[in-house]
Amino acid sequence: MNDTTELATQAQGSSTTARNPGNEQTATRQVRLAPDVDIFEDRHGITLYADLPGVPREKLDVRVHDGSLTIEAEAVVPTPSGLRLQHAEIRHPHFARAFTLSPDFDVSRIDAQLRDGVLKLTIPRRDEAKPRRVEISVG
Repeated sequence: MNDTTELATQAQGSSTTARNPGNEQTATRQVRLAPDVDIFEDRHGITLYADLPGVPREKLDVRVHDGSLTIEAEAVVPTPSGLRLQHAEIRHPHFARAFTLSPDFDVSRIDAQLRDGVLKLTIPRRDEAKPRRVEISVG
């Protein structure tokens, strides 16, 4: 895994304005957030924790392609029945984050778990890339 991370290249915090028939203007906000991550590495591989509050499993997409790991998700903020939303700073938050993976990792064996708004990805090293002890002979 690289020291640097690359955010998804989509505009963050961009907004569009549309006119409606009553000559009023309404703003629709499209917000993309980079989730906070913690990354731990040991001789077996990498464990990545990404904070994705309010994201159900159905709205989570984790992809690996050409050495790039991409996490995209959309949080679901339910509105209780009988109540009307007065104000929302982020109506439908969309999370996006991308990482470059070293070829030392076995992307075919990635394990992903989502629990209590935290995504845990375990990315093992390839057997050939794991550190090994070299026996030394005397003679």
